[in-house]
Amino acid sequence: MKKGILVIAMLCFALATYAQDKNKKMTMEVDGKCEMCKMRIEKAALRVPGVKYALWDIPSHQLSLIMDERKTNSMEIKTALVAVGHDTKELKATKEAYEQVHPCCRYREDNTDDSKKH
Repeated sequence: MKKGILVIAMLCFALATYAQDKNKKMTMEVDGKCEMCKMRIEKAALRVPGVKYALWDIPSHQLSLIMDERKTNSMEIKTALVAVGHDTKELKATKEAYEQVHPCCRYREDNTDDSKKH
């Protein structure tokens, strides 16, 4: 009886520990300029299955993420970001995707912070 309770307790502990390890925090640099970019970047990241949290900081261009490593990886997230027209260090948006962003969001020509204008 004691062995059975001990085994069940150890299984519960191992399961709880495993469940906590599935979430990974990470940051990556994503190019953009303003609040419209912020909404587009965060929305694209959150659409990737496994991404639980996405917050893009305008001045630093850092995208903070919490993701389930069992469901996604950083390259899938970067692929989603370039698909909506935003460059990362590893991947660049196609000309067509970049031209789909609002003209004021075109960071390649002018990398100023326009967050106060929107």
